[in-house]
Amino acid sequence: MTRTDSGEIAADLAAEAALLEIAEELGLSDLLDGAEPFTLEQAAGLAAVPAAGAASYLRALVSAGLVEQASEDEPYTPVADLADRRHRAGYLSWALNANRPYIDNAAQFLRDPEAAGARYCRDGRRVAVSSRWIGSHGFYPGVVAEITHRTPHRLVDLGAGAGGLLIRLLGELPGSTGLALDLSGAACEEARRAARRAGMADRLDVVHRSIESIADDPSPVRGADVVHAGFVLHDVVGRPGVLDAVLRACRKSMAEGGRVVVTDAVPYVPNQRERAFSSLFSYLHASSMNVNLPSAEVWHEAFRRAGFEDVTSTPLPMPGSRMFTAAG
Repeated sequence: MTRTDSGEIAADLAAEAALLEIAEELGLSDLLDGAEPFTLEQAAGLAAVPAAGAASYLRALVSAGLVEQASEDEPYTPVADLADRRHRAGYLSWALNANRPYIDNAAQFLRDPEAAGARYCRDGRRVAVSSRWIGSHGFYPGVVAEITHRTPHRLVDLGAGAGGLLIRLLGELPGSTGLALDLSGAACEEARRAARRAGMADRLDVVHRSIESIADDPSPVRGADVVHAGFVLHDVVGRPGVLDAVLRACRKSMAEGGRVVVTDAVPYVPNQRERAFSSLFSYLHASSMNVNLPSAEVWHEAFRRAGFEDVTSTPLPMPGSRMFTAAG
């Protein structure tokens, strides 16, 4: 049955987001990501919960139409459009859960942003997971296409989060290696686990460091054919000289002919498709993270100050997002 009423659509989205977040917490996302059938025993074992409890949860997934089961004793199979539904749920997960400290303490952030920021922090793992769900369709495809057609041998992702993009790239580039760098210890651990699950632990290094540290020690990006930064460089734009220093270090340390690919957001995009989510993204960053998102023009100027000559900008499906590429 096709949902047409806006209230019913919203109800479905809320339910699917909650059920898929439970799957993530139980460690069952890999089963749901695959197209292969799986058993109750597999699910219970991965989640480390009693079979009765796993059966209760899987019954909810079947009832919600997220997985299918021909009969009571048959295996479970993820529905064909599960990836699309997780992508849609990612926006809700990011907006309401990854940013929960900012929402629950909105008045304190408006009264004293510095004190509130020191006291209330987001869960790095929740941010990384919800960003991966959004990115799966919202910006990964465009970035993957941009990077893979260059067949790079060495990839670096600054602010890699849970490593989803790098793992996807390495899957399409079997002769390549990668390095994931992130400030969040929780996100780094999740990236290591994801690499092991994907059988790529020997091809993917994970480094627990800040992006700013690249300016003084560019060893993580040395020799890279492509350096990507997704929704992280805006954090250093307001700090005089830091963005320029990071971009300059990347340009000088990359392999000859290397390229920087930055996926980020521009503020308060006014067109109908992008305006709502762009407004939330822009407001939360300004009010709770002390980050005023730079415009496309500001990005272009920063690349040129760092010595890049060939700079382009491309809109991506996620509202407000843009892909900047820079070489030279």
